Amino acid sequence: MQDRSETPRPRPPSLWPVAGTNAPAERPTERPAPPSVRPRRPPDGTARRGVDPCPELDCVRHLLSPAVLAAVARRALDLGVTADRVLVTSGLLTEETYVRALARHLGVPFEPIDWRARSACPLPDEAFLQAAAAGMLRITPAEDGLGRDVPVIAPKNMATRRLAELAGSPAAAHVRLTTGDRLRRYVRREGEAALGREATERLAKTHPRLSAARRRGRRPHPEIAATLGGLLAAAILAPRAVVIGLGAALALVFLAWTGLRLAALLDSDPPRRPAPRVPDRDLPPYTIVVALHHEAKTLPQLVRALDALDYPPEKLQIVLALEEDDAETRAAAAALPLAPPWEILTVPAIGPRTKPKALNAALPFARGAFLAVFDAEDRPEPDQLRKALAAFDRSGPRLACVQARLTIDNTDDGLLPALFTAEYAALFDVFLPALARWRLPLPLGGSSNHFRTSVLHEVGGWDPWNLTEDADLGLRLARFGFTTTMVASTTLEEAPAKLGPWLKQRTRWFQGWIQTWLVHMRAPWRAWHSLGPHGFATLQLVVGGTVLAALVHPVFATALLVKLFLDGLPTMTDTVDTAVVFLFGGTFVVGHLASLLLAFKGLMRRKLLSIAWVLLLMPLHWLLLAIAAWRALIKFFRDPYRWDKTEHGLARTSRTGALPGEPKRQAGGRGGARSGGIVSRLRSGRKKPADEPAISQ
Repeated sequence: MQDRSETPRPRPPSLWPVAGTNAPAERPTERPAPPSVRPRRPPDGTARRGVDPCPELDCVRHLLSPAVLAAVARRALDLGVTADRVLVTSGLLTEETYVRALARHLGVPFEPIDWRARSACPLPDEAFLQAAAAGMLRITPAEDGLGRDVPVIAPKNMATRRLAELAGSPAAAHVRLTTGDRLRRYVRREGEAALGREATERLAKTHPRLSAARRRGRRPHPEIAATLGGLLAAAILAPRAVVIGLGAALALVFLAWTGLRLAALLDSDPPRRPAPRVPDRDLPPYTIVVALHHEAKTLPQLVRALDALDYPPEKLQIVLALEEDDAETRAAAAALPLAPPWEILTVPAIGPRTKPKALNAALPFARGAFLAVFDAEDRPEPDQLRKALAAFDRSGPRLACVQARLTIDNTDDGLLPALFTAEYAALFDVFLPALARWRLPLPLGGSSNHFRTSVLHEVGGWDPWNLTEDADLGLRLARFGFTTTMVASTTLEEAPAKLGPWLKQRTRWFQGWIQTWLVHMRAPWRAWHSLGPHGFATLQLVVGGTVLAALVHPVFATALLVKLFLDGLPTMTDTVDTAVVFLFGGTFVVGHLASLLLAFKGLMRRKLLSIAWVLLLMPLHWLLLAIAAWRALIKFFRDPYRWDKTEHGLARTSRTGALPGEPKRQAGGRGGARSGGIVSRLRSGRKKPADEPAISQ
């Protein structure tokens, strides 16, 4: 894993004063952070008068001017971080330069650990993988000839300050220093097999009943074959009774599914007062993970979007998880001037090439208390991380996940993106917020999920064998007793504009929902017990009902039309036929009406009623969904783990005014125009060491 730390890129802290001035920058009045997101204040004694607040700067005083050092120290104190984070994140020094200077200052060896073999570290595989996030491991260097373990530390945050305070002390003589970049490369290279196994097999080993992985010695889903066989036999023996009984049962299921949607339609969305802005000092460390596969085209747009987030870069970690055999995206990432907080993780070519496996591979390297997942084409609102933290604070420790709202940006690219926009408005602006207010399980959207990192470890991460790992994880969180909520922050996404890619994407989604329903129904009584009756009903209606509705919708419609065409309206003397026609017809009409009203309300909340005309074409949309659902069912039995990639970066229009290729930044983020000059002025006071190449402006 690498973070491109040798290619520094100015990332300007907007609160730094101009070099040479001593006046502190003005900051807006801010409230103290809530206890659930407030990091502990380190017991470092910085508040005591006469104590150097940033002793970690002593090792680089020969490299930077006093004015720059003073500005760095003020920035560090404002953020509640150590000054090395400010130096490296701003691009004033590379991590390599700083750590080598600290090692010289302490009189300890610098350890280029990335060239060592796995045998040099006595840790077992699990602890070895955790070493990258912990920033420390132990090695037994053969060149010492003593056979003793030596701690190797990649100093970061308070570890840096504690080491700096040990200057001249014998206690510092028994350690070696290295960079986080070198430590990650060492762990990734020597732990490749262990990392691949962990990412692929962890959930299947710890919670086998909750994994979609195929279990040895077990034929795939014999219960489905048995059920279908029983229905076929009954249909041969009593066809009329089976057709009427099965149709009535399905109609009742659809009525319940429609009732849930109507309840969401009638549920009010109370306006929530904006939470006061939490001071930057009290924000916790945050990790962002983006799994990329053949996404070279969208990578520059992604970097601009995440650079625009309103969050101190010193407290961010942004991990790009790239597949080992994806040479194109890896080359595109290497060509970008990525510097901290950006890091690149190469995912081992072990197991399935799926997004959840890539996310699992990144999880051991995550250092943040919270973790967000975005997709390659995403453009989140700049304040999304702050809003997610406010939601975590309001709801307490059992809230494991916050889902942001997704919307389509390339609505004007054609009919399919317009239908997609209406569908997402119904789902993310009406239906899912209602489920969250009712404290029901939420099948997550695949992007803009914000988690407590500790909970992800507890529940086993993502299922690498599930094609809709997001929906599965939302249900698994509920089964572990955690809750999920929605936050009023939007992420812009790109929708396929052509039928072929759209159909492949929807087929994958339906295939994943089939997997998810079957996984959680392996032991129905266990699911009932862990989800409760309301959660269990949500599983049946939201996950199973969505697939079933798409599969049976054309059958229902065709059967009803054929019966009316051949037999006409039933007479009152034939009570069974009358009941069937009214039940089928009523279900059909009410279901369509509920979906239309849900989409209309979503478009109204999005202030997109100008495209409400597209709702007239919803029957066409449902027909396409039915085709995708039947394709998914066939693919599920033929090859349940094969999936089709959706290509991004093809949008021709943008209703927000920023096409993916345009160098436009969102307001309110870190990348403002005024801050670049501040960093340039700060860096003008930097003294270049003889052994370091010049830093480009």
